[in-house]
Amino acid sequence: MAMFALTMVGLIGGETAGERWIHPLCRPLPATKNGPFVALPDGSLLTIDSQGLRSSKDEGKTWSEARPIDPGVNLGYVGHVGQFLRTREGALVLLYLDMANYKWGWDDAKGVPHDDARLELWAIRSLDGGQTWGDKQRLLGGYNADFTGFIQTRSGRLVATVEHLAADPARWVVCSFFSDDEGKSWRRSNWIDLGGHGHHDGATEPGVVELKDGRLMMIIRTGLDRFWQAFSEDDGRYWRRLEPMALDASSAPPFLLRLQSGRLALAWNRLHPEGQPDYPRAAAPSPASEVPASWHREELSLAFSEDEGKSWTKPVVIAREKGAQLAYPYLFERRPGELWVFTRYTYDKDGKPAPPVSVRLNEEEFLRGRVE
Repeated sequence: MAMFALTMVGLIGGETAGERWIHPLCRPLPATKNGPFVALPDGSLLTIDSQGLRSSKDEGKTWSEARPIDPGVNLGYVGHVGQFLRTREGALVLLYLDMANYKWGWDDAKGVPHDDARLELWAIRSLDGGQTWGDKQRLLGGYNADFTGFIQTRSGRLVATVEHLAADPARWVVCSFFSDDEGKSWRRSNWIDLGGHGHHDGATEPGVVELKDGRLMMIIRTGLDRFWQAFSEDDGRYWRRLEPMALDASSAPPFLLRLQSGRLALAWNRLHPEGQPDYPRAAAPSPASEVPASWHREELSLAFSEDEGKSWTKPVVIAREKGAQLAYPYLFERRPGELWVFTRYTYDKDGKPAPPVSVRLNEEEFLRGRVE
């Protein structure tokens, strides 16, 4: 979990061996951060990094000096370990994994985490645009990890979907936390458990979206060759319907976003490279997983749904780099129809930190499939 301040490089359009290919309908972004972002009414952007809150008035090209969140908040690496939003009433609410007391270790022989493994989930909020912060509270002890889902529903409820390392056997489970008072207090839903055993097995890294009929849909990373989805009929209080999705997926997280057009957008790593029937699998059973999961992350794909996730457009590869990892996507709709796409876990074929994917595309143009 480390943040690398690198500049986007690579080839836009053409594809050369050993270099990154970017879909020609994607344009390079000048933004020097890769999220999470909040858009303010005056058009400026906010982001949070390990030093605190920053603002930009030039589409993310430059950022203000960091304004610390709170003396007791250690964000470490903010990316897929923290999410924040601005409520309709103007509160800034941050959920984050506290790196101050972070410890990790795994006993391969016993198949359990070390007794002192810890990464706690906390929440904090600001009612004055980030000048001061309060109502800091621990939501979940033990060991928790990356999450991407954090929304405000039509009712005003805040809903965050997160993962937690459970025991006996050790595997990941997911749930939601929800708040009806702008992040001042929180409650937890039931656990969603897909079974498994290993430090990368089970139900992990969920995203969430509100459907037009009022239900919530959670999309969950698994090692089972596809995402699973769960549905809540009471704004994230309980999740009582769970099923596999038709979309194939490797063991990597999705990012799910409701667009202003009404469509859903989904970015993720598919099960195997485009046009290939399979992809080498990790050996199993292993300390990581009971099943031989695909860890294909060489391509980042994008699809849209116009029927609330019942069906999806044909997945389109928007970035490719053979042998690399282009994973942990983040989507941000900067303005209606203008979609920003980033990766927040990016390594080259030699396993070295690489520049993130950082592009923008026009929704309608992309769906038409032609360059104007």
